[in-house]
Amino acid sequence: MDRVPVLKIGEILLVSIQIDLDDQTALQLQEDLSDRIVETGAHGVVIDISALEIVDSFIGRMLSTIASVSRVLDAETVVVGMRPAVAITLVELGLSLSGVRTALNVDKALEILAEAKQVRGVGVLGFRGSDDVPV
Repeated sequence: MDRVPVLKIGEILLVSIQIDLDDQTALQLQEDLSDRIVETGAHGVVIDISALEIVDSFIGRMLSTIASVSRVLDAETVVVGMRPAVAITLVELGLSLSGVRTALNVDKALEILAEAKQVRGVGVLGFRGSDDVPV
């Protein structure tokens, strides 16, 4: 079974899917990515699917699940590189990929993650960090 590499770049994990995902490889990626988020304390995940020509309903659901699990582990997920044919297929299958943020490229994804990190830095009481300094 092939494994999809998960690379750490600063506080971001980068996943570039360069192989056709079968169900078992997709499930393994989900587990590997969850483990790496916990190990590294990453605040963001970028999943590049530009090499995928076909995304079926299982892979679509897997991307949604990865985003949900990542969010629970305090990391935002952005999917990049979606081909128009893949987007059309997902819509035709009725998959909205709820909770999955998308961007056209990695640069845009990094901007989204930087903005998300700034927003998350503000606590419930309107204070940033432990200095109790108003925002």
